[in-house]
Amino acid sequence: MVPVDTDPMQPEDLSLLVSRQMPFGKHKGTIIADLPGNYLNWFAREGFPPGEIGRLLALMQEIDHNGLKDLLKPLRQTSGPG
Repeated sequence: MVPVDTDPMQPEDLSLLVSRQMPFGKHKGTIIADLPGNYLNWFAREGFPPGEIGRLLALMQEIDHNGLKDLLKPLRQTSGPG
């Protein structure tokens, strides 16, 4: 299992969730905030990839798991279409 970066979350990380695309895998090209919960949970069980993408996936999994996806709605409105 690959450990997740221990860097604390940065405010811009939330904006990245609604603008950054998944760079690989079966959901390649999907905005991270739009990834299905079961896919995020799979990473939580198997290990998140290293680096920024792993940190963002871990953050999104926490948001999804705790039912907080609505917190991202205002950011979607300022990040353009999507």
